Amino acid sequence: MKHVLIASIAAIAVTTTTMPAFAAPKVGAPAPAFSGETSAGETISLTDFAGQNVVLEWTNDGCPFVQKHYDSGNMQATQTAVNDADGVWISIISSAPGKQGHADAARAQMLTDSRNASPDFVILDQSGEIGRAYAAKTTPHMFVIDGEGVLKYAGAIDDNPSADPSTIEGATNFALAAFQSVAAGEEVETKSTKPYGCSVKYGS
Repeated sequence: MKHVLIASIAAIAVTTTTMPAFAAPKVGAPAPAFSGETSAGETISLTDFAGQNVVLEWTNDGCPFVQKHYDSGNMQATQTAVNDADGVWISIISSAPGKQGHADAARAQMLTDSRNASPDFVILDQSGEIGRAYAAKTTPHMFVIDGEGVLKYAGAIDDNPSADPSTIEGATNFALAAFQSVAAGEEVETKSTKPYGCSVKYGS
């Protein structure tokens, strides 16, 4: 437990000292448009999913906070819930070459397969263009976009900013709750929260 707490503190320190200052998109306004190449070699755009509810997940497999959600199966369960409700899940890797979590197409696909994850797409954003457009600060950092292209939620996956997997039980999954509200045509109760995790490893 002690080493988990030390890792958590260290990772939090990174996010508070090196977090990039980008203008964040506004919840309730159109989500930033983007196009990106996926691990499958195709180029997708947000506009491709008009009429569908979309979840964006910023990820870095070397981050202990990301590991918390994948090693426990929590991220996979959240992806499955979104998939089952006909939503679109896009994982985005904005780690620059040489930085923690960077992945080429083969490595990104290996991560998906080895973790039994089920994103619909994994975008390789090595330039950081998409991450900067969304002011993505941490891994994970979650966004929910409705079928009209409006940003409905931005922030943390849940309300327990710890790298300890035992804290998942009893935590409120903000991202899933927001998606479910959007899918049901209801108002999202918690629209914005402070993201937690490791800083996104942008290049210069």
